[in-house]
Amino acid sequence: MAISPVLNEPRTVAPVTLPALFAAFLQVSLCAFGGGLPWARYMVVERRGWLSEYEFAEILALCQFLPGPNIASITLCVGFRLRGAAGAMTALSDFIVIPGVIGFAIGALWLEYADRGVLQGLLRGISAAAAGLIVATGIKLLLPHRGRPSASLFAALAFAGLAIAKLPLLVVVLGLTPVSIAAAFFERARPG
Repeated sequence: MAISPVLNEPRTVAPVTLPALFAAFLQVSLCAFGGGLPWARYMVVERRGWLSEYEFAEILALCQFLPGPNIASITLCVGFRLRGAAGAMTALSDFIVIPGVIGFAIGALWLEYADRGVLQGLLRGISAAAAGLIVATGIKLLLPHRGRPSASLFAALAFAGLAIAKLPLLVVVLGLTPVSIAAAFFERARPG
């Protein structure tokens, strides 16, 4: 039984096998063109129930600070949390190998047929769908925190900094991190 660190609610989670982890992240990798975060969240939180919304949000927050693509870091962290080093390597390897092969094949086709209007229209449609998935995932990640006004405030500040003011991600993260940590500290220290 795992304890959710945010709500201190007990959760019963069956041990995750390496083949189940392999199958889940292989499925994520096959569906994740345009962005793996929405699919990884869906698979790990909604479909398999391996992590709570809060646990996934904590992993995402940690992975924002790690170098490299967030989804690769998330895959490693989820695999490690569920099955240790073997889980991390299993999750990451099947998440990278299949898209790598497909990506090279698509790249070769792109080089050959890039000037065709049909291909350009297809890619515009795919990018619009990926943008919609990212927005939907952002909303789902914010929902568990809807009772915490400070979480909504920091989400709005980050959105304003990135989307409206067009500040670099590093500036927004470095600016909001100390303030959000202080706010979380005072929220937890407050009685009630």
